[in-house]
Amino acid sequence: MVTLTYMPTEHVPVLAAEVIRETDPRPGETVIDCTFGGGGHSRLLAERIGPEGTLIGIDRDPVAEERFAQIAHEAPCEMRFVRGDFGEALAGLAAEGIRPDIVLFDFGVSSMQIDAWERGFSYSFDAPLDMRMDPDAEVSARTIVNEWPESRIAEALRNYADEKHARSIARRIVERRPLDTTSELVEAVRAGLPPSARFGRGNPAKRTFQAIRIAVNGELEAIDVALPAAWDMLASGGRLAAISFHSLEDRRVKRFLADRARGCVCPPEFPVCRCGLEPEAKLITRGGVAPSAGEIADNPRSGSAHLRVALKLGEGED
Repeated sequence: MVTLTYMPTEHVPVLAAEVIRETDPRPGETVIDCTFGGGGHSRLLAERIGPEGTLIGIDRDPVAEERFAQIAHEAPCEMRFVRGDFGEALAGLAAEGIRPDIVLFDFGVSSMQIDAWERGFSYSFDAPLDMRMDPDAEVSARTIVNEWPESRIAEALRNYADEKHARSIARRIVERRPLDTTSELVEAVRAGLPPSARFGRGNPAKRTFQAIRIAVNGELEAIDVALPAAWDMLASGGRLAAISFHSLEDRRVKRFLADRARGCVCPPEFPVCRCGLEPEAKLITRGGVAPSAGEIADNPRSGSAHLRVALKLGEGED
């Protein structure tokens, strides 16, 4: 059993004990936390890799960089921070010859970002429409709702949130321009829904906010770049771990790891393998790992989290 060492006032990251158990960090290893956020996972990993280990945190949010500076001096290992998109950051680290033993992703928006009401990630607060993980990025939520054509907004709602009423919501958004605040966006969404959908479980704007946030930050495109970059630089025997919060993320992780664990792709009627492909990965968490009932009770936001971990095989291993 993994014991968490945080004080009660500390933020405990999602699936913290499971991440430590399944990645099994060891003294002297090199770890890359691609989504540093509040540093919760990093602190636990740093405790286990110890004085001979190195932990590299990546995040595009300057608030995460400030958090890193606050805790780095307390860490028992060498610490380094890279601010930027994790795909680009990983490419830069690979060019330096970094060969990590563990690479961790915790996809999606962080609690730190949601709870900063002024950043406009949440439909629960009236705030300027923003949703940028990197405040220096050009495109914000306000850009999308006020400048994108109706058809493109509807496409984003369908593709990034599986919103059944994408066309009517997009139409109402365009009709009500300009939209400057989260409350104005929520009201536009409500106007685009049939009465039966306005008063169901949860906030009816949840899917729209998810879709716009993903579009603003290019989240799915970043995952598609970062997973192969992380895998290629991972040392033999290294572990890649990813926490997803919705099916769009989880499907990408599942497919990526399954492809590397598959090996031979010859038709079943072939008596012997002709392709010569061997598995690159061993799935450590077949089917993935979900939060315990206790964790969900303590942190309802963890309810949709899903952890997948794979081991990178060396040549001839299985």
